[in-house]
Amino acid sequence: MTVDALPDMRPTTVPSAAVNSLLTAPILPTLLKLALPNAIAMVGTTLVAVAETSYIGRLGTEPLAGIALVFPFVMLTQMMSAGAMGGGVSSAISRAIGAGDRERAAALALHAAMIGAGAGLFFTAVMLSFGREFYALLGGRGGVLDQAMQYSTVLFSGATAIWLVNTLASVVRGTGDMRIPSATLIGTALVQIAVGGALGLGLFGLPRFGMAGVAAGQLAAFTLGAMYLLWYLVSGRSRLTLSFSGFRFQREMFLDILRVGAVSCLSPLQTVLTVLIFTSILAGFGTETLAGYGMGARLEFLLTPIAFAFGVASVPMVGMAIGAGLVSRARRVAWTAGAAAALTLGIIGLVVAVKPSVWISLFTSDPGVTAAASSYFAFAGPAFGFFGMGACLYFSSQGAAKVGGPVMAGTARLLMVGVGGWWLAATGAPASTLFALAGAAMVVYGLGTALSIHLTRWGK
Repeated sequence: MTVDALPDMRPTTVPSAAVNSLLTAPILPTLLKLALPNAIAMVGTTLVAVAETSYIGRLGTEPLAGIALVFPFVMLTQMMSAGAMGGGVSSAISRAIGAGDRERAAALALHAAMIGAGAGLFFTAVMLSFGREFYALLGGRGGVLDQAMQYSTVLFSGATAIWLVNTLASVVRGTGDMRIPSATLIGTALVQIAVGGALGLGLFGLPRFGMAGVAAGQLAAFTLGAMYLLWYLVSGRSRLTLSFSGFRFQREMFLDILRVGAVSCLSPLQTVLTVLIFTSILAGFGTETLAGYGMGARLEFLLTPIAFAFGVASVPMVGMAIGAGLVSRARRVAWTAGAAAALTLGIIGLVVAVKPSVWISLFTSDPGVTAAASSYFAFAGPAFGFFGMGACLYFSSQGAAKVGGPVMAGTARLLMVGVGGWWLAATGAPASTLFALAGAAMVVYGLGTALSIHLTRWGK
């Protein structure tokens, strides 16, 4: 069945000026223009991370260690929905627009929404059923495990809202519009900070719900965000208008999204497995070391959204260029975005390596936790630039529908951490040696991703 069989679909046309700008305008200024709204939205994400960790830090050391167990799974949900499957959504829509097939782009958007809803329900079922077992495998015991479960149960009961926000935002980004998704994420962040703090700490006379209250802030914020984006896409105000009238399931539409998005999901899974392996190994070094590494890993996860700001800006530029047959321009966009991300994250890494208290002091003054986090930043911080380059080029490769190489580079990083970390732990190496291995693995990931893109042929 073809899109022509859907006469009742009413897609609005994407203004030709918007498309032509992404295909013909100077690359770096256009990239920065698209990345700026994403970067502003990432400020909101950073504020959420700072505020939420600060709230949890006030609840005690056990909650701080508990969130270190849950956080990788939270970020897996975010990274899969926004960066992996979301990239597949933006890639498919932008390639359709670049090829001049705007009706196909509108049909793809509806299929993307169904994928997002289904994936969210899957995450809810898995985490509510097996969350305690996952955290116990990571070394969670006693009060730490109980605190982790209080946060996890509330948050993952609404995983569908998280998936819908990021999927629908990716639909809008695929048209080249970065402002509405970014504004939505900023609003979501503000609601999360306010509600999470009020319910978690019992502010303004409200009951003190602890970890469950902090998680409720994120649940409420993403529910509102999903409702807004859905309204925006069906209201006729977006560059693509969703209409469910006359809709028909089309297997080819799902495959176009999943051939990029499903493979891309391996990348955040690898990233999270890398952190989970380290978390499991370091749990044996004590609560202070675990909490300190969790603080460092939290910043590492925040680097992905910063790389995301550049990478997701490159997806519609690369996708539309590929759709229009402009392969050389697509490659120039990717390398420009990768260099910008490497520079930005490299500076951040050097700052926290030289002065780790800039980040650590926001959350704790505990000497043991501070020492562990400082050691992590000293070894891993200088490698953040390579991580940023690899993460950004991974997004760019989604626009070209060629994600195999970056995923293999992520596999190399995972194997280094898994095999090398196990061997170091077995030989009684100190935690600082493991942190050095983490930094080396980031370098391998960044250089491996760049090499794979250099060697892979883009285009049909």
